[in-house]
Amino acid sequence: MEEMGRQVQILLVEDNPGDARLMKETLRDAKMLIKLDVVGDGVEAMAFLRQGGKYTSAPRPDLILLDLNLPKKDGREVLAEIKQDPGLKRIPVVVLTISNAEEDILKMYNLYANAYVTKPLNLEQFAKITKAIEDFWFTVVKLPSDGK
Repeated sequence: MEEMGRQVQILLVEDNPGDARLMKETLRDAKMLIKLDVVGDGVEAMAFLRQGGKYTSAPRPDLILLDLNLPKKDGREVLAEIKQDPGLKRIPVVVLTISNAEEDILKMYNLYANAYVTKPLNLEQFAKITKAIEDFWFTVVKLPSDGK
């Protein structure tokens, strides 16, 4: 269980501003203190994670929510890079995407995704899924405190 009062860092890699806004709104009602950073493409995601460019002071996320279909570098490439990087590979990655194609699901688990979630089409279901992700990853699961 997370320490009381500890801020949880989530990185959302999402190019759809509407989906990013929904995630922000549903996390606003969270029981815990959550800091959500949003980047809009895979290149930006890797810069954030490696603290490059304008992200030199970016926090290390406790969880990454990753869309598959991203500009510049897609989610499959991002996941592969994260899981091959010794400094990043222990950060849990939840793929959150509209695709429910079996080949995408299989490929993402083969790339060591920690979970694969299909985005719902309505706001109520989106809020339920966000809450389930929050409850599972920050209440049930024990994560390493320093990511090393």
